[in-house]
Amino acid sequence: MDDRPQWLKWAVELQALAQAGLFYGRDKYDRERYQRIRDIAAEMMARETRLPLERVKDLFCGETGYQTPKLDTRAAVFQEGKILLVQEEDGRWSLPGGWADVDISVGENTVKEVKEEAGLDVVPKLVIALQDRNRHNSPPSAFGICKVFVLCELLGGSFQPNLETLDSGWFGLDELPELSTEKTTAAQIGMCFDACRADGWVTRLD
Repeated sequence: MDDRPQWLKWAVELQALAQAGLFYGRDKYDRERYQRIRDIAAEMMARETRLPLERVKDLFCGETGYQTPKLDTRAAVFQEGKILLVQEEDGRWSLPGGWADVDISVGENTVKEVKEEAGLDVVPKLVIALQDRNRHNSPPSAFGICKVFVLCELLGGSFQPNLETLDSGWFGLDELPELSTEKTTAAQIGMCFDACRADGWVTRLD
């Protein structure tokens, strides 16, 4: 279920319509109107979030072309019945992962993120789920985000100091640390355990 407030849904829809109009529109007067719609969407965001308008425009109105969801890959790596989590800079924990880079595949991005954040080498084996982030994680995001959970086989390696994470560790489902719920929830980790234990797992799709 999408728990975003209605004003945010309206602002996101206005921004998407304006972005498409600015990209495809040819009439200069129509483009002026689309730009004003985009500005109104940014003003709505700024007023409700209390962020500076220019900051909102940088985050919310910085793309061109037809607006599509962003991809966030998350790796489910298991060892001796426990799942790999990485510790974020704020001390909370999540499945290793992040935004998909434009020049590599989803599988390659998953491998890269585990290596960068946990120092481990893995092989992607199965897509566990494709989830609409705003139906599962909080707080709500202004962007459409598709979270891709990938079951991976561990090859080896060890944690190395890096710029993204403080530590990594292995956790049972009944011993999870404080989670960074905007990235990973206990329900999502439980789903990964289910996929690891299942014979013939069927990818879940929102």
